[in-house]
Amino acid sequence: MILDDFLIRAGLAGIGLAAAAGPLGCFVVWRRMAYFSDATAHAALLGVALALAFSFPTYLGVLIAATAIATSTMLSINKATATDTILGVVAHSALALGLVAVSLTAATRLDLMAFLFGDILAVSIQDLIFIWIGAIVVSGLMIWRWRALLAITINADLAFASGINAKREQAILTFALAMTVAISIKIVGALLIGAMLIIPAASARGLVKSPAMMAFAAIAIGSCSTISGLGASYLWDTPTGPTIVAMATVFFMLSKFNPRA
Repeated sequence: MILDDFLIRAGLAGIGLAAAAGPLGCFVVWRRMAYFSDATAHAALLGVALALAFSFPTYLGVLIAATAIATSTMLSINKATATDTILGVVAHSALALGLVAVSLTAATRLDLMAFLFGDILAVSIQDLIFIWIGAIVVSGLMIWRWRALLAITINADLAFASGINAKREQAILTFALAMTVAISIKIVGALLIGAMLIIPAASARGLVKSPAMMAFAAIAIGSCSTISGLGASYLWDTPTGPTIVAMATVFFMLSKFNPRA
């Protein structure tokens, strides 16, 4: 069976992540949510600890924790403390608390590096099924709410006047981000999830003329980063998750040579 080949599974997992992260990453870039996405991603380790403590699947624990952290952070944004301060506190606290919680709840020794930087080569068929279900859910949400999300991104007041509920759209975006974090934890890890959201979208921004084309370009760049990163990792025996992100960075640098950049 072709899916028994670990490189094929890894490649399909990375493409699934690119399909979800590409369009979502465009909104992260447009709405300047880079730090917000990092804060949500760092909550992944709390989700791992939650899953270990209650003996349910890691993906579910990460989804619950990421959704909770993202929602609570979003609700705190309008308070007296500056936004960047809140996001900084949440991002670093979630990472530190997650590391402590995992060390306290793990009955056996865990490979924390796999959770921090991913272990895409260890993706199983069950993992692959979950990743693609998550990718389909996120992609479906982006297609369904594309016009409304784009409207509140361009002009929130005009969108409100048109009858668009900004809080509902923000909640949908938050859930999509949490789902993407959940499917990413096995691929690039908690520390590099934000990179796969931001770098392909930022690379695509100067190459195309429309928001929809930017989303498709971000998917293509994310997929190419995955395949080339897998190849480079296999050839040079380097950590796969960081190598994938490094290849995404190469594409970003190449995009700057475009006259539209």
